[in-house]
Amino acid sequence: MYFQNGKNYLKNMKKIKPFEGNKTFCMAPWTHTYLSPQTERRLCCASREPAQSFKQYIDTGNNAKEYKPLTLKEHWNSKHMRSVRLKMLAGEQLSECEVCDFKLLNTDVYRDYWNRLFANRIDEAFDSTDDTGATTMQTISFDYRFNNLCNFKCRMCGDMLSSSWEAESRKHKTWDKESQPWMASPLREQIKKFQDTQVVKEFLDAIETKQIKEIYWCGGEPLMWDIHWNAMQRIIDLGFAKEVYIRYNTNLSRTEFKGIKLFDLLPQFQDWQVCASIDGTDEVGEYIRDGLNYKQWLENFKEGLAVAKTAREMRLDYTITLPGLLELTNMFNLSVELDTQILTKVMFTFSNDEILSPLALPRELMHTIIDEALEYIEPRATWKQQSIIDVLKNLKTRPNFVPTQKGKQRQERIDKIRGQNITKILANDERVLEWWTNI
Repeated sequence: MYFQNGKNYLKNMKKIKPFEGNKTFCMAPWTHTYLSPQTERRLCCASREPAQSFKQYIDTGNNAKEYKPLTLKEHWNSKHMRSVRLKMLAGEQLSECEVCDFKLLNTDVYRDYWNRLFANRIDEAFDSTDDTGATTMQTISFDYRFNNLCNFKCRMCGDMLSSSWEAESRKHKTWDKESQPWMASPLREQIKKFQDTQVVKEFLDAIETKQIKEIYWCGGEPLMWDIHWNAMQRIIDLGFAKEVYIRYNTNLSRTEFKGIKLFDLLPQFQDWQVCASIDGTDEVGEYIRDGLNYKQWLENFKEGLAVAKTAREMRLDYTITLPGLLELTNMFNLSVELDTQILTKVMFTFSNDEILSPLALPRELMHTIIDEALEYIEPRATWKQQSIIDVLKNLKTRPNFVPTQKGKQRQERIDKIRGQNITKILANDERVLEWWTNI
């Protein structure tokens, strides 16, 4: 127990540094802040923090449903954050960090990324943290999802991260007031007001004080946000772009805004990386990522390649879904053709659409498909494609689950709304099509 009556009882706790064997320590709680499009504050985008979920901001004890979001200042040294830091310093495993602990998303875990990026500040993290877990360090890395504005409706996504999804759900009345309270008025308007005022102010203040050292632009679709373009230009104008590392997760459907070109901006920064989402080629990719024009995407990606100096600056970001599992060799070949690195991850299986996960397949069939792909990929792969191999081998160690009729019916309902047909996509593998038909 870390706190009793507001006091800390671990003053004599042994603090273990990573090089001393601390496998749970992560620099994120000392350097990084994440904010969802619904104004949830978490350790990072992959953390699981039910106690910090959106619902805590809603006072359900009155009809007004008072909205109580946290400011960055309130969050940074909150009881929750202090407890997290103390546990990490002691090498204790956290439930919030199971995505990294068990490599549920990717074999390249976020913890390793933060510890590499801010390795020169690990000693400062330990020295700056008092007996309560409070730190004097400032937030220098931002992942602020300013809103859910997005022009795509990717199958493994949803209302929370896509305004196009949200509009479709509202039009067809497919959203649920109990599980999606943030979509109801006046709460929706209150969220937007907080985003447009407090959230924007926090971010711009960090820019004006030259506090920011890293920005992760993710959405929604960040290249549709005015604040993205304005902030990037402001950092350049203030003269500290060479001190800032820029990362993107983007659908790359556009590369300019009001005459400002993305690939003119990026070379002015210390370092940059564009992870361009693409989960299948041609019609499969366009099915999974509704809104995608595959040919245009290729043109935009090659525009980035023209200014990239390394294979890591322009990356393919490949999320393996059920339809995407049938694209393994095609995605490998795309990486080879473009001569760039591919970052592979697996669709989260705790979503409402588990049937879209490759783990929905019968275990033997999934393993067979993976083995067939690996037989082709492994002898031909370089370090640029190693992520596919690692993720597929990790996927084989994961438990499969039984898909439900409800999940299948939901996908069929979406197909009907969008004029699509998943069976045409799954027909690329007769074994998978037969399984789907018999669910």
